[in-house]
Amino acid sequence: MSSTPQHHADHALAYPEPPAHPNWRRRGTAKLRPLTPDQQQHNREVLDLALRKPRAAA
Repeated sequence: MSSTPQHHADHALAYPEPPAHPNWRRRGTAKLRPLTPDQQQHNREVLDLALRKPRAAA
């Protein structure tokens, strides 16, 4: 069998993604609380600042 890029891609996809760590799962059936208007406004301001800030060179 030849070693083509397609073969490598198929081989990589042959393995399933590992399950999420148990700590990542939500325990119980508690409903999420909606964000308060103040929290929403804060999030919008922080996002706006982050989008305007120049990115650091990696």
